[in-house]
Amino acid sequence: MTIDSQHALPGENLYGSDPAGLIWGFQFAAPAVLADAQASLQARPVSSTQAQQWLADHPDEAEDTAEAGLLWLHVNLANNATERWLRDHADLPEAFFESLHGGLNSTRVERVEQALLAVVNDLQFDFFFEPTDTATLWICLNRRLLVTGRRKPLRSIDQLRVAVRDGEPVRSTADLLAQLLRHQADMLVDLVRRATLQIDDVEDRLLAGRLNHKRSRLGAMRRLLVRLQRLLLPEPAALFRLLQHPPVWMADLDVQDLRDATEEFSVVLRDMVSLQERVKLLQEEVAAQINEQTNRSLFVLTIVTVLALPINIIAGLLGMNVGGIPLANHPHGFFVVVSIVIAFTIVAGWLTFRRRDDGG
Repeated sequence: MTIDSQHALPGENLYGSDPAGLIWGFQFAAPAVLADAQASLQARPVSSTQAQQWLADHPDEAEDTAEAGLLWLHVNLANNATERWLRDHADLPEAFFESLHGGLNSTRVERVEQALLAVVNDLQFDFFFEPTDTATLWICLNRRLLVTGRRKPLRSIDQLRVAVRDGEPVRSTADLLAQLLRHQADMLVDLVRRATLQIDDVEDRLLAGRLNHKRSRLGAMRRLLVRLQRLLLPEPAALFRLLQHPPVWMADLDVQDLRDATEEFSVVLRDMVSLQERVKLLQEEVAAQINEQTNRSLFVLTIVTVLALPINIIAGLLGMNVGGIPLANHPHGFFVVVSIVIAFTIVAGWLTFRRRDDGG
């Protein structure tokens, strides 16, 4: 059973989710509820039915989080039942549902009353260094509820799921968002590291004069980095602007954690920009070497053409079946013509190489 089908019923094709569209859910019990303080750091998986009951029992967003606890729901937006279930049971702002159908998936973070709405981009779970292996993650959170939704499996959100399942301490919904940003930054660090290894290999082959098929890898790598930069670069700036005026329910420690996570994310993006510039320089060096090889090939072709020109002209003249052809009856006419051809060829070759040296 895959991670995205852990709640699916047998025999149903629900796009990696249960009938309500839930892929996974976690309830975080408050320390005041549990006697063991260490146990409060552990998350408890919940089904869509349990999540529905929890939402019904805690309708007031202003309720004390220490008593109510937190809930994280990750849903599959490719399931037609997902949006209907969220409208019926989760008290989310209308702007969240509008963003699902807006068609504009550029990174942004907005404050809608006392909720936060974020649209971020991430690498797909099956990532193979292709520019198209990116997808969108929609996020909405308030004081007690975090809802994340996607249409394709994504890497960072699944890493956060694994961390929460393994007992990663969670303090608030904002803390979950900060952890997601850190996992996204870790994922980008790994991407930059692997991309650097590939670029090092291309650079070594380039310096050794063995380009082969590695040129196409540079183009694909640059397209990927440009696309990621375009999708992810607005994310830190949007968060920094938001954190200037955070919601009233967000604690100072949560604001600081989000700032720290955003700064880490910004550092990784700068590394990606530097890597992109390196790829650009390598592409320019490859283009220069290809142009040099092309010029050499054209020069060789020119030499062959010039050297063959005298013999072609003389052969054409002497091959005309008309009277008065010189040396037709001369006993050594053939050798005279060959000598003339050789002389003209030597002169033509000398002139060609002389112009090449003058131009170099």
